Amino acid sequence: MIAAELLQPTTQLAGWLLYLPLLGWALWRAPWLELFSDLRRQHVLGGTALVLFLLWLVRRDFDSGLSYHFIGMTAVTLLLDWPLAVLAGFVAQLGMVALGRQDLAALGVNGLLLVAIPVAVTEICALRVERAQPRNLFVYIFFSGFFAAALAVLLCVGAGFAVLWMDGLFPMPPWLGDFIGYLWLVMFPEAFINGMLVTALVVFYPDWLETFNRSRYLAAPWKDDNRPE
Repeated sequence: MIAAELLQPTTQLAGWLLYLPLLGWALWRAPWLELFSDLRRQHVLGGTALVLFLLWLVRRDFDSGLSYHFIGMTAVTLLLDWPLAVLAGFVAQLGMVALGRQDLAALGVNGLLLVAIPVAVTEICALRVERAQPRNLFVYIFFSGFFAAALAVLLCVGAGFAVLWMDGLFPMPPWLGDFIGYLWLVMFPEAFINGMLVTALVVFYPDWLETFNRSRYLAAPWKDDNRPE
């Protein structure tokens, strides 16, 4: 998460101009009819936004204005699908702003980094897995959960440093070239947390995962005597 004082006013405005259309698109594509008619999905959406807000409160704030915390958007995207995941991330951001833990001016940029990028990466990975139509359950768990979370945090950190470098208000450390080695310390925990959550949901509550094809992954295997010709 990036504080507002590290961003140029034009960058803050550009962040809002890019983030607001994404929120509008998510509002348009969200399954409101199914959501209003299904009390369970309402509880899942509200509980997910609350857990995401609490997860983002557990963070390390640096004097430079940067903050580090786990993202968690990969599991949220697989659980809710991308429109509701974007809205849940936005609600969590509003909670952070209300507590003074995030600057309203930088909400657009942070929304692109913490919400848009992870949701897009997870959605692309899930679509690629669904297009391949694998029957192995671990393919879904690994590529849609572990791999997508690791790739999302890698792109999020890279995009964040690119924004800071272009604005020129954040003094880049001299050891930035060695920072690549530390990325593994960020990618592995993020992948582990999201992957374990997805695994638990697949095992105990597969119906909650909107991107999970239960009929294919959990179908009984064909026997030799009933295999189609």
